[in-house]
Amino acid sequence: MKVEELKKYTLVTIDKDSFTKFRMCLHNFTSNHLLVEVSENLNMDEKKISLFLDVSADFRNNGMSFVIIKSGIDIDDFPESLNIVPTLQEAEDILDMEAIERDLGF
Repeated sequence: MKVEELKKYTLVTIDKDSFTKFRMCLHNFTSNHLLVEVSENLNMDEKKISLFLDVSADFRNNGMSFVIIKSGIDIDDFPESLNIVPTLQEAEDILDMEAIERDLGF
């Protein structure tokens, strides 16, 4: 697991060896927007990704964003409340859009 604290967000990169460790220490990442980049070698099926629904809701309720970065996933298989995008640039765009929504009171 690789953790980068950046100005606008925290970027966590996980792979098949660090997924369980990440889930166990997820509560440590609550002070900043969180982008989770999932390695290509980690098979993230619907069941694993759905584990993040509550986490995403908690971040949203605290005025922050939670975005999963993983290519090759059909986002139509997941609830709209869970942000899943294929690239880091799109994740940063989600952060910007959600910041605007919060400013407008949505």
